[in-house]
Amino acid sequence: MTALPKDTWTVANAKARFSELIDKAKSDGPQMVTRNGKPAAVLVSVEEWEKKTAPRGSLLEFLQNSPLRGVDLDLRRLSDQPSDIEL
Repeated sequence: MTALPKDTWTVANAKARFSELIDKAKSDGPQMVTRNGKPAAVLVSVEEWEKKTAPRGSLLEFLQNSPLRGVDLDLRRLSDQPSDIEL
């Protein structure tokens, strides 16, 4: 079994000391919460969450950095007429 990180809380301990759990997440980083000895959740500060979920550039930047940039694609539309379907 893999050793759990130092900042690990049982569900019961996390419930009883929730304010402290929040303070530790803000000051010491992510806090692991276990249920029945197995990792169940991680509490992170709002600042950490915003860093992890912040957009990493615009769509334009993404497209400009695409490995497919410069590939010659045939983007012409077909001029075929739709098939006649009897209902």
